[in-house]
Amino acid sequence: MTSQSGVALERPNTAPTPGAQTDSDDPGYPTRWVGDVVLRDGTIGHVRPITPRDAEAIHRFHEGQSEESIYLRFFAPIKRLSDRDVHRFTHVDYCDRVALVVVVGDELIGIGRYDRLDDPQSAEVAFNISDHYHGKGVGSVLLEHLAAIAQENDITKFVADVLPQNRKMMKVFTDAGYEVRHHYDDGVISVEFTIEPTDRSQAVQLSREHRSEAQSMAAVLSPKSIAVVGLSRRPDAFGSQVVDNILDAGYTGPVYVVHSEADTVRGLPTYKSVASIGEPIDMAVIAVPAESVSAVVDDCAQAGVRTLLVFSVGFAEAGPEGAQLQADLLAQARRAGMRIVGPGSFGLVNNDPQVRLNATISADLPHPGTLGLFSQSGGLGVGLIASMIRAHLGLSAAVSAGNRVDVSTNDVMQYFIDDDKTKTVAIYLESVGNPRKFSRIARQLSLRKPTVVVKSPTVGRVPPGHRARASRVDPTAFDALLDQAGVIPTDTIRELTHVCQLVAQQPLPEGDGVAILGTSAGLNAITAEAAAQAGLRVVGEPVPLPTGYSPREIAEEVEAAFARPGVDMVSVTLVAPLATNEEEVARAIAHIAGGTGKPCVTAFVGTRDVSRIMRKAGKLLDRRTGERQIVPVYETPLDGINALAKASRYAAWKRSDHGERIRPSGVNRGAVDAIVQRVLDGAPEGRDLSPQETTTLLAAYGIDVWPTIPVATAQEAVEAAQELGMPVVLRSLIESVRFRPGAGGESNEETTPEGIEEAFESMKRRLAAFGDPRLVLQRTAPPGIATMISSTEDPLFGPVVSFALADPGSELLGDVSHRIPPLTDSDIRALVEGLRSSPLLFGHRGSAPVDYPALENIIGRVAALADDVPEISRLVLEHVNARRDGVDVLRARVHVAPAATRTDAGRRAMN
Repeated sequence: MTSQSGVALERPNTAPTPGAQTDSDDPGYPTRWVGDVVLRDGTIGHVRPITPRDAEAIHRFHEGQSEESIYLRFFAPIKRLSDRDVHRFTHVDYCDRVALVVVVGDELIGIGRYDRLDDPQSAEVAFNISDHYHGKGVGSVLLEHLAAIAQENDITKFVADVLPQNRKMMKVFTDAGYEVRHHYDDGVISVEFTIEPTDRSQAVQLSREHRSEAQSMAAVLSPKSIAVVGLSRRPDAFGSQVVDNILDAGYTGPVYVVHSEADTVRGLPTYKSVASIGEPIDMAVIAVPAESVSAVVDDCAQAGVRTLLVFSVGFAEAGPEGAQLQADLLAQARRAGMRIVGPGSFGLVNNDPQVRLNATISADLPHPGTLGLFSQSGGLGVGLIASMIRAHLGLSAAVSAGNRVDVSTNDVMQYFIDDDKTKTVAIYLESVGNPRKFSRIARQLSLRKPTVVVKSPTVGRVPPGHRARASRVDPTAFDALLDQAGVIPTDTIRELTHVCQLVAQQPLPEGDGVAILGTSAGLNAITAEAAAQAGLRVVGEPVPLPTGYSPREIAEEVEAAFARPGVDMVSVTLVAPLATNEEEVARAIAHIAGGTGKPCVTAFVGTRDVSRIMRKAGKLLDRRTGERQIVPVYETPLDGINALAKASRYAAWKRSDHGERIRPSGVNRGAVDAIVQRVLDGAPEGRDLSPQETTTLLAAYGIDVWPTIPVATAQEAVEAAQELGMPVVLRSLIESVRFRPGAGGESNEETTPEGIEEAFESMKRRLAAFGDPRLVLQRTAPPGIATMISSTEDPLFGPVVSFALADPGSELLGDVSHRIPPLTDSDIRALVEGLRSSPLLFGHRGSAPVDYPALENIIGRVAALADDVPEISRLVLEHVNARRDGVDVLRARVHVAPAATRTDAGRRAMN
């Protein structure tokens, strides 16, 4: 039964009191179901399983509901719930009967539950949402979370009874993207739907997640009022600097100062506390010692503050005591429904003329523009700002997350996707708490706007103060994730700034052809070589420019270069001592470039002040788009060529077909789950599968492993050969010799019983030093190229699929390619072609190319299996024989272990 906010009849479960994070004495309490979510209006809700301690809150919730909501929920006018009903609602078993509550502050605002029916794969679902929170997406959040939990417990279908007038509840079901079936009977609409995720239901979920997180960040960056706590008598203290910068930037809202001693600060009256201000406060800027932050947060919660911008340091980066302070800070803020930027932030910037916010410690900011900036490091954030000022890059908004206890890269990217004032995004990363979510959001952002990333060496590890898991896979896996997402990777802040100068101020190239012009023949040659090495196509010979040139002469040469067939971009290098009036030349080049729709870069080598040239040259009108643009000026031509190459690769990625998600046919997920469950029942810590278990598990996903037969004697080898059919090969399973050419770990192809006997005895003698030679016999595969396909369940990334040639040299030389599932056909193509040795698979030096569709099929099946079954902690197809007319999986091994909760589970939650 249902209500405007609910359905079906209420039933029981166990969890903390409202506002408490995981306050339950039950050792079986499922903490993995606890999480925080951003509702449709940006409010933060805490989702958790219900507990018996919620009984009083359930009574209060029911008493606060309207008569209409109660009737729609219970199909009867129940004024007060009986103690028996409440006991049943609040006592659950986390399997057949599950209930969740959503809490905002100390208020319980929503209840969702399911009860398994006689059909063990079906459950009746019910929701009840506070009248005050209708239309804020609470029911949708609860449905997503309940569906994910139900699937954990082998439930595949939800049913519900809804009154015809309860249109809001029907809309929750139909808008969720499920295929809803319903029929009308005796005044009630009976609803049922399968809860297995579909493309549409996942798209709906991600769209809702995006909308709510983007709106939440919009509120963070556009506060209507600000209170600053933590001023000092020292003018150089953080709090004092921030107040000065907020006021000097012309912030459009009221600013309040909390100070225990002074009566006024900068002409503003002071208050003893945030709560004593007596006006609505959107943001509190906190710059007090770490040990004093908790009291300030309590004060802000009492005042109804929505966002905390915490400059204070001394939290998790300072050790265990600071880590506890940081955990307490997050818990306090979440209970009060407040967002946190920081701690350890350098601040926020929003150059929107309707806001004009500079809540940072930097008095000098880039002029208003179209570049959005995110930095985790406070110190490096200041450095980024300074670098952008020197490069004359205009800023739309900037966020420094500091220790990233709450607001993260993902939140800010969601905002930048929708922000019309941001055309290009620059990101400095120290850690990523949820790489799978980062990947899909970054891809959506990159499809709309160039996104330039510089990552710290700490990415994949856990830098001090950050909430993140450590990765165990090769560090290049994160590079692969960035590549999948289409972001533009850079290695330094300097390089990031150079690339932003181009992609933020010039059109993207439509191809890879570059024309090179310059006054130095030597620099022209170096520039052309650098362009070729960077993957650009140099069109024609570099054009020598005369020394002592005039701006008009340079402009004519540049115009001719742009007009040359096949030219998609132009690089101009001028040696400063030979230049006459650098600003005039830069302006002339920009004037020509502005009418072409093609990017242009310049280098003034040896100049004393590149920034001066850009400032003096100014912005010129792009005659094609009507927009103002600057032709970037670099100190060396190699900086410009590198920026052009990265812009060209990004433009090619943006134009490319990003493929369709691989969904292999003939998959039997149930068979795999049964094997995994049986293994973990017998070995709770996990174990390697036996060869037979491995073969059976992989076959359930359409991966056929060639049989091998262990042999202990020459006679057994002969008998095994007769069973498999000739020709055959003997192979040792000893790890140290199996992949070493010449180590005696594999026999030649044998075609006769006598040859098999002789090969067996010979290998036994060669491997005598190892004790048991561990020999197996297998039919000989046709000629092909040995490749290896693997997947690893990583604590940070989740499943990581890797591809390499099955050769020790590939691993030693790092010639291994990675991708993060789910994969598209384009991802698989990039995975294979990502190997430096991949030409061997595609007809290198006249050899026959392998059957790529067959190879793609096997990789797609491995990726789907890894994505579907997190208990498969390691899967290796050690020898996949890729040949011209098929592929053969000759050896495989699988390790199964208990699954950890992935960072991007199938339900919405804050990072």
